[in-house]
Amino acid sequence: MGLIEKKKLQAIVFDMDGLMFDSERVIQYSWNVVGQRLGYGFVGDDNILNTLGFNRDTRERYFKERYGCDFPYEDFHDAYRIVFREYVKDRGLPVKEGLYELLEVLKDRGIPAAVATSSGYEHALENLKSKEIDHYFQTMITGNMVTQAKPAPEIYLKACKALGVEPARAVALEDSYNGIRSAHNAGMCTIMIPDLLNDTSPVEDCLDCKMDSLLDVAAWLRDSGA
Repeated sequence: MGLIEKKKLQAIVFDMDGLMFDSERVIQYSWNVVGQRLGYGFVGDDNILNTLGFNRDTRERYFKERYGCDFPYEDFHDAYRIVFREYVKDRGLPVKEGLYELLEVLKDRGIPAAVATSSGYEHALENLKSKEIDHYFQTMITGNMVTQAKPAPEIYLKACKALGVEPARAVALEDSYNGIRSAHNAGMCTIMIPDLLNDTSPVEDCLDCKMDSLLDVAAWLRDSGA
């Protein structure tokens, strides 16, 4: 396995949480706050790792399987979103190292980009607009726009279709196992940029490359002459 040939690269598709923004840790914090408030304790500590790449529906099923069918997921979801927004309002949403540099490289080289995130559309657009980077992306496919969540390939297949490129000629940037599997199942080249997960052994069979940060992706593209 290895990276796509530079001359064949036609597009890059980004995950969002944990890849562009250091938001998974904020979500984890928000889950802990609301979990304690509802009497379920620190539900963010390990559940965040077990649900990376899940959309809202799959996360709801996960929580109800773990805590019982009476787990108040709607209340939990609405409350943690409020805590998340308050956190971001007070402290800001950290951007992952190299994001701006990579987006500029793609712009300079005329390489189209898309977002494929399990988060909902409004939340994703709010995050992109808050950092004034929404104009770098030609399309965005979100968790509420697919029927099958990651690791199913649907979200990445839709992103490639919207960009008008064959999956085999596109790179997916991901931080989660489910995301890597989703992109691989779609037939894309996969690059993992670790966030909360660093061990790549669970996805070795579907991972083309691991890089330390988005800066490394930018450097790869510059060196490649893509």
